[in-house]
Amino acid sequence: MTDKTHDANPSRRQFLAGAAAVGAGAVAGGSASAATPDPLITQVQDWASGLGDGVDATPYGLPIQYESDVVRRNVEWLTADTISSINFTPIHALDGTITPQGCAFERHHSGAIELRKEDYRLMINGLVDTPLVFTYADLERFPRENRVYFCECAANSGMEWAGAQLNGAQFTHGMIHNMEYSGVSLRTLLEEAGVKPEGKWVYVEGADASSNGRSIPLEKAMDDVLVAFKANGEALRKEHGYPVRLVVPGWEGNMWVKWLRRVEVMDQPVESREETSKYTDTLANGVSRKWTWEMDAKSVVTSPSPQAPITHGPGPLVITGLAWSGRGAIAGVDVSLDGGKNWQEARLAAPGTDKALTRFYLDINWDGSEMLLQSRARDTSSYVQPTKAQLREVRGLNSIYHNNAIQTWWVKANGEAENVEVS
Repeated sequence: MTDKTHDANPSRRQFLAGAAAVGAGAVAGGSASAATPDPLITQVQDWASGLGDGVDATPYGLPIQYESDVVRRNVEWLTADTISSINFTPIHALDGTITPQGCAFERHHSGAIELRKEDYRLMINGLVDTPLVFTYADLERFPRENRVYFCECAANSGMEWAGAQLNGAQFTHGMIHNMEYSGVSLRTLLEEAGVKPEGKWVYVEGADASSNGRSIPLEKAMDDVLVAFKANGEALRKEHGYPVRLVVPGWEGNMWVKWLRRVEVMDQPVESREETSKYTDTLANGVSRKWTWEMDAKSVVTSPSPQAPITHGPGPLVITGLAWSGRGAIAGVDVSLDGGKNWQEARLAAPGTDKALTRFYLDINWDGSEMLLQSRARDTSSYVQPTKAQLREVRGLNSIYHNNAIQTWWVKANGEAENVEVS
């Protein structure tokens, strides 16, 4: 749907002409007459009048103070204590697809632990020919892989099952990050130990006090699972499982066990706490289904959104967001300005890649009228992101996990946005 009200292809020449007229007199917080000189252009500023910091001012680079608001955030009432809790990636303030480690969401079951590389051990045991124990130095000697994948908590958007709850893309969809992981294929380590014919599952366990453990089918373990020790080119952060974590592409984040200490080959699943009492989908009749590991296709508009309002008024507007799927790559994203009545195909910043975030853009000429912004993802398995009503038809209202329904932002005439439900 393209009309005069929301022109999908605003004239660049018209935009530049407007920018020249307004920009000549722009001042902080608004614009002045084009005849008024802009001191930021006509006068020498402090930053150009002296010397800046030397190269050793910050041996490990940090964001500039003007970006101090781009941080992870916790919702205090979600959990009883931050020791077993979660915080959220500021997806509304980021662009591209790679999440900086310092902004990437974290989830702990008993707190982030301090574990030195020298003290690290990984045991492969169970139904194997030769039980093995690897040190960190041992892992570095195996053939290495680099892969970009998203990690999404199964509870991402979980509060939204009952209706619009949290007012911000960071809080509704920020339990996700997308990083380049470096490590060793789990298949390589399992082959080193030799899996016995009766081995059908692996049980993976972390070294922290929660003993978080999950069962993974051997087929998946031998496919694309990584034993990772780097992210975005540097060592894992403590909160992300330093020195070694598991990467289980496309599957719920709880399976990405941090501080990985043991992989036991078994003939059946363990039925642990994290795969029975939690991380299961409770249906309308009270029955819970398990083994819903894959994260279905999902998307969200990150700007404009409640934490990223429109501040420039009517005119050219860049609508942007993220899409992802645990079942493959994103094939396309549609955007609606009217709550799903009409859809326009967004532009993908790059072709979708397997089990990784994809950035999308829609460039419009906003006339200042209200919008009900939505995005709808499609993946390479031909799956289409559902509305919340469609999801509720199958799942009811008792669920917490795996909510991949279409999200709506009500963008008001003043540019502010609010989380609303249009299902």
